[in-house]
Amino acid sequence: MAEWIKQWAPNLYTYRDKFFKSCDATVEMFWKAGLVAFAIGMVFGILLVVTKKDGICRNPIVYQGTNLVINVFRSIPFIILLIFLIPLTRAVVGTAIKVKGAILPLVFGTVPFYTRQVEVALSGVDEGKIEAARSMGSGTLGLIFRVYLHEAVPDLIRVTTVTAISLIGLTTMAGAVGAGGLGSFAINYGQNQNHPDIVNVCVVVLLAVTFVLQGLGNALSRRTTNRGLITIRHRR
Repeated sequence: MAEWIKQWAPNLYTYRDKFFKSCDATVEMFWKAGLVAFAIGMVFGILLVVTKKDGICRNPIVYQGTNLVINVFRSIPFIILLIFLIPLTRAVVGTAIKVKGAILPLVFGTVPFYTRQVEVALSGVDEGKIEAARSMGSGTLGLIFRVYLHEAVPDLIRVTTVTAISLIGLTTMAGAVGAGGLGSFAINYGQNQNHPDIVNVCVVVLLAVTFVLQGLGNALSRRTTNRGLITIRHRR
């Protein structure tokens, strides 16, 4: 394997230690920012659905406020957002570079997108099921967990997969401004030093990760959809 890499990607072989460290940095940015962003985005998405005009807990002030914040941050390109958040990032984590300084901007860049995705997924839940659960005495939390989230599982898996793939792209852009990871490695050791084999390998690795995430998401989505159909048929 080492000989094959040395033959087809000699420059990558030379910087192999930095390459593996860059892969670790990308993974660290992905899972740390992802966990926080997915949790916050899920909460905001639920909040938008339940507080909207025809929601189960109508609250125009909360809805408009949340909607405004999401729209503002979603409209800012991620590269600009990285620069804009430098003072806040330094104040919160003490630095605006490397993996530690990238987590906060990645969260800000991912949450608005994921919030909209969750909102769309939950808005597709059949209103008849919501009304039926409400007529049987379910409260707001019961409707959220037993109806909205339960019925929207396949769609939530799909939108989470799309967001995860988008987050991979954001980690590479963060690398372009000093966050480390594969993006930084491809630019500093590939593009800047005219080593196309390094750029090519980074592209292949990112494509492989994207395909794996998409495949897992599709498989989980189909599995949960089939389970839902089996449950419905069994009840009938």
